[in-house]
Amino acid sequence: MIELYYWPTPNGHKITIFLEEAGLPYVIRPVNISKGEQFENAFLAISPNNRMPAIVDRDPADGGAAVSVFESGAILEYLADKSCLFLPKETRERFEVLQWVYWQMAGLGPMAGQNHHFSAYAPEKIPYAIRRYVNETARLYGVLNKRLADRDYIAGNFSIADIASYPWIVPHERQGQDLDNFPHLKRWYKTIAIRPAVIRAYSRGKEISGGAPVVTEESRKILFGQDASTVK
Repeated sequence: MIELYYWPTPNGHKITIFLEEAGLPYVIRPVNISKGEQFENAFLAISPNNRMPAIVDRDPADGGAAVSVFESGAILEYLADKSCLFLPKETRERFEVLQWVYWQMAGLGPMAGQNHHFSAYAPEKIPYAIRRYVNETARLYGVLNKRLADRDYIAGNFSIADIASYPWIVPHERQGQDLDNFPHLKRWYKTIAIRPAVIRAYSRGKEISGGAPVVTEESRKILFGQDASTVK
């Protein structure tokens, strides 16, 4: 059984998509980030960066003690190895997938996240910051669009590269992006969106949150007011 510490954000959705695709048994332990539950000691013992998602695998492949993993990219890699799904074993094919997972982790996610922050959540509108991150998001969409010009999925076959990237494309309108400008990406996006496991994963998110927004006026200080004192 996989215990998933989760809230329905793009990074959270990555893991429910994988678990639904793989058919691995799991239970969700909600971590309401708008209420600050990510700072509770029990969660920090699993995820010292006070970010979700995180997992605890109570039935690891080696039969030993439970394994905990934080960071969504690492979780995807761990679960892919555990299930032997969506990540090839052969070196060339494996790194064809992993380089795009790391691309998402280092590029698409952080840049789109800053896009969200300055466009929607910052208390003051800073035109330079908004323009900077909307444009960089567009550049990354262009990279992905070009990659998908001659293949169905990011690494050829459906993989954790697709699972990692899709949730960060879902809020494309909020990111100031028009998918009509990226036809190969749009085709891929629509293909992923109708996968039954993806539909189930997003339904689980709505069940957990009740459809409430992740960020409210009351939660801004919790989510965006952290500094080094937070981890002392």
